[in-house]
Amino acid sequence: MILRFSSVGNVAMTVPIVDSLSRLQPDDTFVVVCRKRLQAMFFGMKNVETVTADFTGQRHGMRGVVSLYRELHRRYRIDAVIDLQDVLRTRLLSALLRIAGVPVYRIDYGRREKRRLRFRGWQQSKQLPTEFERYAQTFQKAGLKTDEHFRALPVNATAAAAVEERYGRKQGSWIGIAPFAKSKTNMLPYRITKEVMQHYAGLPDTRVWLFGAGEIECEILRQWASVLPNVVSVAGQLPLEEELELMRKLDVMLCMDSANQHLASIVGLRAVSVWCGTHPYTGFYGWNQRSEDRLEMPLSCRPCTNHGRNRCLYGNYLCKQFTAEEVIRKMDIETETTRTTETTNKNV
Repeated sequence: MILRFSSVGNVAMTVPIVDSLSRLQPDDTFVVVCRKRLQAMFFGMKNVETVTADFTGQRHGMRGVVSLYRELHRRYRIDAVIDLQDVLRTRLLSALLRIAGVPVYRIDYGRREKRRLRFRGWQQSKQLPTEFERYAQTFQKAGLKTDEHFRALPVNATAAAAVEERYGRKQGSWIGIAPFAKSKTNMLPYRITKEVMQHYAGLPDTRVWLFGAGEIECEILRQWASVLPNVVSVAGQLPLEEELELMRKLDVMLCMDSANQHLASIVGLRAVSVWCGTHPYTGFYGWNQRSEDRLEMPLSCRPCTNHGRNRCLYGNYLCKQFTAEEVIRKMDIETETTRTTETTNKNV
């Protein structure tokens, strides 16, 4: 039993490891306990089941954890619990299961290492173990095997058909932009994002797709899409399985250090990620993403946070001072290389 209730990005980062567990231990059953909307991430894994961890309504607070424990204990004969979140709720749930005689293995998040990285700065530090490595190490404590062979989730044919029916068959280039993150220090200024959108919206045979979540984000993206040609906002419009299949059709995704980087990764989509107050050394870079697709400033004060914060220590937000041209150049590297290769192949 795997406990990883939230958040979207962290649950997405479990997918490559859970996929390897499913393939390498085909006679075992893995039960992932997570939010209902996130269960679509485990599509196509034959011996992986999902259970909803909904702590609203009747399952609010600690009583909800006890209620979830009773359900799990009644439905499954659990051989081991893997706690990949290590928060109060997962600790309480795993403690109840331990009392019932189930061994529990808990992730080492390296919080002390991450604090040290933040205080010293990236120039005086080194790459910490990635979250994928920390997840894999936790499973290995339980005697389970993992590998790094994951490339993408299998196509969800039903969701893919629904996307095509709604938006039509892909023609030309499709560009994804996910401009938001939880924290202000993790986001490009709106002005830069709009310039990037306007650039791609003005190209022939190109559609721009905007991704986001939350009421305010959805309304902002809807307004942007309403005034720019060839721009469509899907924020808050699709269930996760359809959103993933739409991402699969894109040529590239521009995103921040946010959940969309990891959603792109699990469908094999190239993500150009912008790192402002955070730094890849903390271990949150997307699965199988290329290091040259990172956009970041070489400032000694980075990272000022591990997960994002809403203010700059110096008040100048130098880590966000990119130009639209820099962002576009980074996104177009692959496109230009691909076009050159395709032209060469045709000539041959």
